[in-house]
Amino acid sequence: MTTQTATVEKAVPERTWATYKEFWHFYLGEHADPMNRAIHFAGTAGVFIILGLAIALQNWWLLLAMPVCGYGFAWFGHFFVEKNRPATFKAPFRSLFSDFRMFFCILFFRIGKHLKEAGVK
Repeated sequence: MTTQTATVEKAVPERTWATYKEFWHFYLGEHADPMNRAIHFAGTAGVFIILGLAIALQNWWLLLAMPVCGYGFAWFGHFFVEKNRPATFKAPFRSLFSDFRMFFCILFFRIGKHLKEAGVK
């Protein structure tokens, strides 16, 4: 009788960040391509436009389009431009907050400072 030993793959834990600042720098690194940031910006702008339309038209069904627009643009940018896995899958709430933060940093021309601080070229 022969015994076979099964190979057990070691599970690699998801990356953790001690502070939000660490995550923010990681997040910016995942958005190093300016085209990916532009696609994210367009998707987040779309979210605000949809919200405005839903309020103006009092059509609350439009709110269902917000995550489709936001995540649709973002995931397209990651899968086809940046070619990496969206940070949403690693840290959903921090990622959502960071997406809005990145939007406003771009809108107010502050993103360069943050990219430099994070070491993103």
